[in-house]
Order: sequence, then structure tokens, then C-alpha cells
Amino acid sequence: MSTNNTSTDAAPGATPAVDTPSSTDLASGGSDSAVRISLGRILSGTGGPLIGLVLLVLILSFAAPNFASMRNALNIIDQVTVTGLMALGATAVIVTGGIDLSVGSILALSTMTLGWLSHYGPRSMFLGIMAALAIGLVTGLINGLAITRANLPPFIATLAMMSIARGLANLTTDGNQIVQYPQWFFELSSKRYFGFLSVNTAVLIVLCVVAGIVMARTATGRALYAIGGNSEVARLAGIRVKAIITGAYGALGLLSGLAGIVMATRLDSSQPSAGTGYEMDVIAAVVIGGASLAGGSGRILGTIVGVLIMGVLRNGLNLLGVSPFWQSVIIGLVIALAVMTDTLKRKS
Repeated sequence: MSTNNTSTDAAPGATPAVDTPSSTDLASGGSDSAVRISLGRILSGTGGPLIGLVLLVLILSFAAPNFASMRNALNIIDQVTVTGLMALGATAVIVTGGIDLSVGSILALSTMTLGWLSHYGPRSMFLGIMAALAIGLVTGLINGLAITRANLPPFIATLAMMSIARGLANLTTDGNQIVQYPQWFFELSSKRYFGFLSVNTAVLIVLCVVAGIVMARTATGRALYAIGGNSEVARLAGIRVKAIITGAYGALGLLSGLAGIVMATRLDSSQPSAGTGYEMDVIAAVVIGGASLAGGSGRILGTIVGVLIMGVLRNGLNLLGVSPFWQSVIIGLVIALAVMTDTLKRKS
């Protein structure tokens, strides 16, 4: 008859002893583990882009003159504000599996609407700002309705809007720019509080937080991911697919209108050519940040990192004296690399 050596030290019926962490262990290792888990959740899907951003900053700090200065850092933040606003909305659209090529043209139409109403029409800045936001919202909703009701592919619907909005922007003043806004309007981007924070930057930060909460913590955000994963399954689950998609494009249009206002504060002018090529920067920033063009994945934090990568890259290339033509080539290669990485990730 064999005996169990481990049971001789325990009373009959007693619960076997198990190793449990002491209070000291919980205070040291437990808190560290909780921090690591929390950071892991926050950085999930954005670790690669974040590492890339850090490496890019380190390389340019040594290679580009005056790159590692507070003045240049503030300049980069100012430069990415416009792209960042549109990229927040583009994240929601791309998560649904859509795409929007008209954001730059909507920006131009909104900023020209602002300029015309403040200089030639009623001469009211308040009315101009409200109209610019309304124009952005309406054009975005038209994109969404063309996709969900007219069953146009997102590429075709937004390509058509890109041409229409750009044409209307030029028709507003027959292709002429509008200059000289009130001083208070210009100071929204030029005046810095606490030495670094402009009103425009503060607005972007607040909207980043709001967008992050909406995407990660609300039913609308979960619906966006469900639609991107499988729109038919989402519809059968009771999600109002057409309404959610239309709303996503409307939100992107509204943010594009806001970006047009922000650009006017930075340039102290409204130009019908404003926003040309911005649609590529916006899409690239979202994809570089970890979103998939196939839909179903993407995070606001990743988009912010992608926007900063694009801003840092353009700024560094300018400081290095790289030709604008070569900059276009480099940016194109970055976009292609981001899309290729996304494709390989989905296949694996």
C-alpha cells in the first residue's frame, strides 16, 4: 500500500496549500503587471508604428539640422493639425471598409465658403464659419447617401465629389484667393498659450479624445467595426448599416470643413487650391497607423501616430533640402509599404 508523502502534513479534509502572492509581491510585481497589461491594451496594434515614429525622430535628430528643437516640434504639430482632423473621420470610414478621396476638395470648398461669406456676402465671420461646417457635413452626407442608397462604390462616389467640390471651390471667386482675416481669427493658430498650445491644437487634442472614446467605448464604434468585418452579418444582427456608414461619411465631411477653417487661420487666406493631395496623406496616415483598407480594424491612437509619422517625415525631408518631387516619390513608397504590410498581416 503506497502512501502520499504530501498529505501527511495536512489535516484530513483540509484544503491543499497553494502558492499565493504575498502582499509584497502584489505591491511590486502585481502593480507592474497591471501597468503592462494596461499599456498593452492601449498600444495594441500601434506598437509597430510607434516604434517607427521613434526611430524616425532619432534618425532625423542627427541627420536634419535644427530638427531636434522645440520650435520645430511646435511647427510639426501646427502642420499636422489639418491632416489630423480629417484623419480622425477617415479612420471611421476606413474601418467600415470604405474610402474617401474628396476630403481635400471638401476642405477647399469649405474654406472658400468661409472666405466669401466673410468678405463679399454678409461679411459675417460667424455665418462663414457655420456655413463652412455645414458645407462639409452636407457634402459628406451626400457621399454616404451615394454609397448606401445609389449603391455607388466608395471610390467612384468620392472621386465624383472630389471633382464637384473642387470645381465649386474655384467657381466661388473665379479661382481667386481671399486674404486678410480678422486678427483674432489668425491668432487661433498663431497665439500659443502656456508657450506651446494654440486653440487649433487644443481642438485637435479634444477631438482625438472624443473620437477615441466613440470608437472604443460606444455602440456606434462597435457597429463600425462590425460593418467592416462583415456588413451582411452586421445587418442581420440588427445594426443599421446604411445609417452608420452615411453617418461616418458625414462626420468625415464635417471634420474636413473644420480643417478648412483651421487652414484659413494658419494661412490667413482662403485658396481654391487648398487641400490638393491631402486625401493621400489622410489615407496614408490611417493605414500607417494600423488600419486595414479591407475594413474591420483601426484605432484612433494608431491614426495619431500615423499622422505624426507623415508630419515628421515631410518636415525632416524639407530640412534636409530634399526636392519636393523626390518627396512625392518617398511618400508614395511609404504608402505602398504600409498597404503591403497590411496585406501581408491579413494573409498571415
